Amino acid sequence: MKIKHCRKVHGLSGSEMDCDGVSRRGFLQIGALAGLGITLPMAIAARRSQGASARDVNCILIWTRGGTSHHDTFDPKPDAPASVRGEFGVIDTAVPGVHFSEICPRMAQELKRFAVLRGWNPQNGSHGHADQWVMSGRRFNPAIAYPCYGSVVSYYHGFRSALPPFVQLGDQIDRRFGGGSPGILGMEYGAFEVLADPNSKDFSVRDITPAGGLTLERVSRRREFLGKLDQLRRHVDRQPKLYDVLDEHYKAAFDMITAPETQRAFALEEEDPKLRDAYGRHRFGQSCLLARRLIEHGVRFVTVTDGGWDTHQNNFKSLKDSRMPPVDQAFPQLLIDLEQRGLLESTLVLWLTDFGRTPTVNSASGRDHWATAGFAIFAGAGVPGGAVLGETDDEGGTVVRDQYTTDDIAHTVYMKLGIPTDLVVHSPDGRPVRLIEGRPIVEFF
Repeated sequence: MKIKHCRKVHGLSGSEMDCDGVSRRGFLQIGALAGLGITLPMAIAARRSQGASARDVNCILIWTRGGTSHHDTFDPKPDAPASVRGEFGVIDTAVPGVHFSEICPRMAQELKRFAVLRGWNPQNGSHGHADQWVMSGRRFNPAIAYPCYGSVVSYYHGFRSALPPFVQLGDQIDRRFGGGSPGILGMEYGAFEVLADPNSKDFSVRDITPAGGLTLERVSRRREFLGKLDQLRRHVDRQPKLYDVLDEHYKAAFDMITAPETQRAFALEEEDPKLRDAYGRHRFGQSCLLARRLIEHGVRFVTVTDGGWDTHQNNFKSLKDSRMPPVDQAFPQLLIDLEQRGLLESTLVLWLTDFGRTPTVNSASGRDHWATAGFAIFAGAGVPGGAVLGETDDEGGTVVRDQYTTDDIAHTVYMKLGIPTDLVVHSPDGRPVRLIEGRPIVEFF
């Protein structure tokens, strides 16, 4: 892995096992939990597998699914023809000489809190492949299912609290090619997914909330009953050691469900209403607030997903009216909130998307997929606020200075999160697989 010198920066098993390695008894135990209104991911199995490293940095990843236009947000081209420039004007930012689109006023005002990579070359213009590649740092390979960042963090660092190390908010990820998945690491390192809307009045997390009318006291009684059944079964078990391990996973699942910190982490109603207003009373804003709460309560990696950014039609109306305002409000507020709580230096905050969009506006007032230019945003964990790195040509179609690729973003992310850049894991068939390529974005250290 090569290191590039700094460049100009603006500002600063037995017969009872199935193919996934889970026994029938394991499924019975999971099924028993499902009877309580609980469906946990296999991540529980990783609870005791790894410990924390010396560099204990968290991460919140904002994923805007579809491909957010760089032209109409953070890399505008005001001097280009109208067919390229589009409908939006530009505004000054907190960094002299740097301009954003007029639909990003709060981001412009708070630029000194984060860094913008204008020199990102996605090298891809295809949905699905983008979710897999950008979230893992490795180009799609049908023979090797590369794991996403959150799964690698879960695998390498393990649990910090009763909560799973990797949580995903929302379902706006294209899974066709393994985007956002644990890949070869296995299901136990997948995300704990929260699909409910945190902005909803009756927000609750199904997987940690007992079914209607079922109290935690009844949950405990059922657990006791299951324990007695297990004791009877042990007299005929031929693989007691295997079952002992499964018991540990089951206990971890139960601990997560009943742990006070689990309930508190999701209790958004405990937040000051004024702070909730500051994030925005919309799904994206409350998801960002929930992400902060999860980090506070021991989650290591949170992905916040947001859809609707594939603007082939009505690009300008969509960005101005619905897509950009929630992000422009909540993203800076997340950084402010983390900083005020002393969490920003230990939390890397990323905004990533599929790819850029075409320099030329199409006949439907939209922009199509673009594979050679886009943006990425970094904040926290030592990233220099106000840095604007890279430059595209006059039409925003090609990177002409300080180009970095998706692989380079991944290398940087892993270094920030204290994961060795020479990390090798093994596929289910025992093959060694190197997870990280590219080179670090040294300007962001």
